[in-house]
Amino acid sequence: MSRTIKVLLAEDQSMVREALAALLGLEEDMEVVVQVARGDEVQTAARAHAVDVALLDIEMPGATGIEAAAVLRREFPDLKVVVLTTFGRPGYLRSAMEAGADAFLVKDAPAAQLAEAVRKVLAGERVIDPTLAAAALADGANPLTDREREVLRAAADGSTNAELAAALHLSQGTVRNYLSTAIQKLAVRNRAEAVRIAREKGWL
Repeated sequence: MSRTIKVLLAEDQSMVREALAALLGLEEDMEVVVQVARGDEVQTAARAHAVDVALLDIEMPGATGIEAAAVLRREFPDLKVVVLTTFGRPGYLRSAMEAGADAFLVKDAPAAQLAEAVRKVLAGERVIDPTLAAAALADGANPLTDREREVLRAAADGSTNAELAAALHLSQGTVRNYLSTAIQKLAVRNRAEAVRIAREKGWL
């Protein structure tokens, strides 16, 4: 008899988490041995339960699934990581792969496809949603620097340059330069459009 695949499931929405756990529990060769609702709980849970595969939602409190994936890759190089997202954003795919994810799937994929992805990554394959893969290639790499992304994220709530400068410990001129460069790179007219485009592409 084959060994049961031990799965860690990280998802902040309890209904979605429980549904995924129930669906995977129907698979004869899989067991969800631990569930967490925060990205910053993933590392401790993986350490405590000796799991084979971690299924990580992208948007969670504490840490994103992409940040959690990078932490797991450093501490548990043999642990397989599958990133799940509600949002089919090409930039998320690129970031997840750079963080060391073995698979990237959208949540509305059939349950059988998710179970099959778990088996494939354990067999050494990489599984990527084909539509997202094509979009990521078309979009190219994220043109924004880490600092530009940081300033744009902070600007999303409508803060003034003075407020951004105080929050980020930068001068107002530096903030203005980062925002201007980001707007120019994204070929938009203002910071609000820059935030919207960067979010749509998964670059923030």
